[in-house]
Parts: sequence; C-alpha cells; structure tokens
Amino acid sequence: MILPREDFEVITRALGREPNIVEQGCFLNLWSEHCSYRSSASVLSTLPTTGERVLVGPGDDAAVVRLENGWALAIGMESHNHPSYVDPYNGAATGVGGIVRDILSMGARPIALMDPLYFGGLEKPKNVYLFEHVVAGIADYGNCIGVPVVRGEVFFHDSYSGNPLVNVVCIGLVREENITTSVSKRAGDALVLIGSTTGRDGLGGASFASRDLSSCSDEDRPSVQIGDPYTEKLLIEATLEAIQKGLVRACKDLGAAGLTGASTELAAKGGLGLRIYADRVPLREEGLTAYEILIAESQERMVLEVAPENVDEVLSIAERYDLAHAVVGELTEEKRFVVMFRGEVVVDVPIDLLVGGAPMYERESTPRIAVSAERAPEAHDLKEVLLGLLSSPNIASKEWVYRQYDHEVQIRTHTKPGEDAGVLVCPEGFTLALSCGCNPRHVSLSPYDGTALSVLENASNLAVKGAEPIAIVNCLNFADPEDREVYFDFAESVRGLAEAARLLGVPVVGGNVSFYNESEEFDTKVLPTPSIGMVGIVRSRHIPPMHPVEGLELVLVGDTHAELGGSEYCALMGSDGGAAPTMRREYVKNIEAVRRAVEMGLVSAAHDLSLGGLAVGVCKMAAKCGAVVELDEAANGLTPTELLFSESYGRFLLATKEASTLIEELGDVPAWHIGHTGEEDVHISVRGQRVVLHSDELLRADGSLTRLMRV
Repeated sequence: MILPREDFEVITRALGREPNIVEQGCFLNLWSEHCSYRSSASVLSTLPTTGERVLVGPGDDAAVVRLENGWALAIGMESHNHPSYVDPYNGAATGVGGIVRDILSMGARPIALMDPLYFGGLEKPKNVYLFEHVVAGIADYGNCIGVPVVRGEVFFHDSYSGNPLVNVVCIGLVREENITTSVSKRAGDALVLIGSTTGRDGLGGASFASRDLSSCSDEDRPSVQIGDPYTEKLLIEATLEAIQKGLVRACKDLGAAGLTGASTELAAKGGLGLRIYADRVPLREEGLTAYEILIAESQERMVLEVAPENVDEVLSIAERYDLAHAVVGELTEEKRFVVMFRGEVVVDVPIDLLVGGAPMYERESTPRIAVSAERAPEAHDLKEVLLGLLSSPNIASKEWVYRQYDHEVQIRTHTKPGEDAGVLVCPEGFTLALSCGCNPRHVSLSPYDGTALSVLENASNLAVKGAEPIAIVNCLNFADPEDREVYFDFAESVRGLAEAARLLGVPVVGGNVSFYNESEEFDTKVLPTPSIGMVGIVRSRHIPPMHPVEGLELVLVGDTHAELGGSEYCALMGSDGGAAPTMRREYVKNIEAVRRAVEMGLVSAAHDLSLGGLAVGVCKMAAKCGAVVELDEAANGLTPTELLFSESYGRFLLATKEASTLIEELGDVPAWHIGHTGEEDVHISVRGQRVVLHSDELLRADGSLTRLMRV
C-alpha cells in the first residue's frame, strides 16, 4: 500500500474492493495537496474571482481576461519550490516550461514572464549555489523558447535556507475566438498526445510537492523533471497552429500527475469518462510500467481533444514539427477512468472519485504569539545606515540576475527589468504593465495586513507607469498546514488578499497554493510568502521612467507612519522594530491619484516607496542625477530614523516640471514639495541632520550583489 491509510480506506469503500498498485498511484497524486487543495479549497473560495473582463476564471490551466480589439490576456502563476532545491537548474527551468504550457493550453501565445524568487542568506555556500543555478535554469529555458523575463523579485531571508521558493508568472495573448479550455466537449473524440517522449523523470512529482523536504534530497531526484526548451518551442508553434486551424476542442498541459492528471481533469470537467491505452504512449526508454507511464511528469507534453475526422491533420502537424505524437485514448459517455495496458485493464475507477473526490481537511488554527512591540533603536550615523541598506542583497541592484535574461525578445519590452514594473507595448494595440512579489517579513508579523499591503504594493508599482490593474494571480507559499499557527497565517493571508482585491476592484483570477515548505536539513520553515502577480493596462501615452533628469522638482506623496517592524532597517540593526505596517484604506486613494496624475502627463519620473523606506527611495531614484531633499515638513512628528526608514505603504516619489500644479491635481491626497534633482550627489536633510551621499558611493552600494556573485 502506498496511499495514506485513511485515503486507502475511503477508496476501498467507494470501489467495493482494494485499489491495485497502479490505481493507488493515480489516487496518491490526484488526491495530493498539490492537486486537490485539500487544506485550502474552503479558504480560497472567499476570494473575489469574477469581473467584467474575466472570460475564464480559476480552475483551468490559466485565467483569461478581456483586453481590447478582440484580444484577451491569459495569465497564470505557479510554484516549483521543492524541485528547485533538489535540482535547482532543472527545477527552475521546468517551472518556467510548465507555466508557459499552461498559457499555451488556453490557445494563447506566451509573451512575457516574471519570477519572484526567495532564497536563504548568501553567507551560506549552498544558498549561493541554489541562487546561481535557479537563475541559470530560468534564463536558459526562457531565452531558448523566446519568452522574455520582464520583471521579478529576489528576496533573501534565512527561513528559505533548505527550501527556496521559485514562483513564475506567465502571460500570453489570444484572440477571443481562439480561446481554448481544458473542458472536454464530446464523447467519441480522440485524445492526442503530442510533444516529448515519456520517461521516468518527474515520477510522483505532485505527491513530492505535497510533503516537506528532508536532508536526503538525492532520494527525490526522480521526482524532478528534466526540461528541453527546444522541444517546448516546437510544441508552442505546433499547438497554436492546430488551435488556430480549429482542430482542437480542448487542451491541457501535462503537469502535475502527468498523463493521468491531464486526461482525467479534462474529461471530468466536461462530465465525461475516459479510456486510455497506456502502451500507445511514445516512450523515451523501454521497460516503463503502466504505473510509470501514467504518473511520470516528463516535460513538454500536451494532450488535445480532437474530433475523429481531424486526427490525421493534427498528427501531421506534430510530425512536421518533429514532435512525438499518438492517439492515446478516447472520451466516453460512461464516467469512468479506464486504462488498458498490453491487453489488460490496469485501472478502472469512477472518474469523479479520482478527480474532485478527495476528502477535504478541516484544519485548526491558532494565532501566532505576537512579537514584542519595542521601538527600533535610533540610527546614530544616518549615512552609515543608509549605505548599509543600499548594499543589502534585498535592496541592491539585481542586475546580476536580469542581465542573464533576454528581456527584449519579441520586441514588446518598453520598460526593462530593474524598475517598479515591467511594461510591454504590444503591436496588437495596447500597453501592459506587470508587477510581482510581496514582503514576507511584514506578512509574518501580521498575515492579514502584510498580504493586503503586498497587493497594494503591486498596484503602486503599476500606478507609477500609469497602469490600471485588471487581474491578480498568486502563489501562496507556506509551511506545514497541519501546524495550527501556519494554517492561521494562511487563512489570514487569504483574507487580506481578498480585502485588498475588493478595495481595488480587481479580481483574483488564478493562482497556486504551495504547502510543506520546510527543511529538516537547515531546521527552517519559510516565512509566510503570499507572492502576488498583477497585470494592468496603461492608458498614458507617456510612461514615466524611474530615474529623472536634472532640473525637476520632487514631490513626496503619502503619509509616513512609525512602522519600522519587519523593515530592512530593523534587519540591519538586529531589532524586532515594533509595529509592522498597517493596512489603511487611504492607500487605495493615493494609488489612484498617482495613476491619474501620470495619465494626465504631469509626472516626468516616478518611483514607488517600499523596501528601505523614503531615504532608500530617494537614493535609488536620484542616483544618476543627484538630488537635494528637505523633509522637515513631511516629518509629522516622526524621528529622523522613523521618517527615513519606515516602510509605510501608499507612498510615492514623483519628479515633475511643476510641483504646485501636480500637488493641486492630487487633491486631498497628502503631498509635499521636498526638493529638486541635480547637484550630482544626493543631499537629504531632516530635523537638523544632513546626509550627503556621493555618486560613487551610491554606485558601489547598488552593485554589491553583482560583485558578490561575480567573485
């Protein structure tokens, strides 16, 4: 028996007999946390998922939202965490390949990627190794298939030692008439498998993703898939050709649980059954058993529902693209999953029991014990602290990462990586902005506030480019859901996500839950990490850059609060830092006001304030041109340390030709004219203290991560 005892007993009662070993393998993977969301489905049902633009919501391989001129956007987000620890290069590469195929299965051409990544501290050699090879895997796969990585995040914290988080967002474009789903259409239609051959790589990947990692990671290498981006590129073109010719009725990527997962989910969604002939599957090696053929997660494979009269044409397309191909089954009226192998029936189970039949867990939760709310220590040397923050791996330039990516392929990229949001100018007639990430330290101190604020942070990143958000996706990364405190964090995080989405009026159209992110090797549990992906439409003709030219006036938008808890400043000082940032509804008003000002053409350059706070924001924005800033009027009774390093949300630095006009247009949103650009160096004055950072000091601090990784 390979199933948990309680599941084995439930299945035995339902079947009226004990499941054989092949059937157990199917249930083990389809009933895993990764596939069945047994701990999370009830909580996720509270998210707002509908809207005027939503054409396909959660539940398919990816979501689809309406754009303009008959075009639609497919968007999805997935994690590939455990495989990326066991084999970081292939784990990360196949994470990219999988989410790209999710977009492809909707009939969309993938046009851009984002990669929020989370690693342990770089003082540990193993974390450096993981960082290097994860980035290389993403770069090599994305570059080879010709899909640009236009935005990302890299966050370092010791809790990710032994369990890095590798989350990937992909978007694609599809004509509305070509939207394809994974819902089966008609009994008697053929199931055509195209793409790569099937091997033993990825065996049990879904069940592997649903348990914690141990120090014996070599034992888990068969659970890690091996990617082939060149086959993926051929598969993209072949699948799109078949869809655009009207030959495909439904389509699904072979991801978690392999052929079993893809085929049964496709059939069950349409209320049909399925018969599979496992010995027709093109194999990479001889001797695979039915068990291995059915649940292997070999990459670069798609299953297509095709009418019998169109099968030959689909197979000829696959042949022309040099892809393995075969008719491996047919849809049936009887709602059973039947598998034949070498003339024998090796699986015969009700399809609705296998797909969607897993008993749901009722998890208990307990609030985490609150951290002491002591005030953070005052900085004695503001310049030393500021340079320390600018040199932090979380704040320093991520150029070492994104220089490995071809972010200009497909020639849509307007704003390259390194700014608040990526921007794509699409020849199809619209401009898109993309943002991703979260602040795990803030979430760990207050899961509700931290997650809601992470959503608003992404909306702020879009606002500085003049973009109105239209869709949210997520990867909810947590430790063991059987831990009451972890489950409390998860439920509160989803509540915060739902609240922020409703305040913004933006639906949560898709996502992924990844539990059991822990490591016995390093004795770690990841911080609660609800990574957010967001896409918006840009209406402005002028898209402000992050870096201004000389001779512009600087305006600070939004109040700063004494909220140093969970900040980079406190991490640098080794302090808990007291209260974490609190969700405030006025932040939404600030975001909308800034977006309108950008749309009106009043903003020459713009930067959202986040990690490190106001002082870091000034230095990052004005490092190339210099600035003189006086902050006394915006202090609101705060100490210099609180004003400069608090990470309150809903704040922006705007560069403009006319500060008074901009402030007037912002209306009752708090705003101050705080200085101007120029003077080469950055001068910051507050409460009688003055900090001067020379351009060479700023450049050296900003390049600290790049220097470290090039040693």
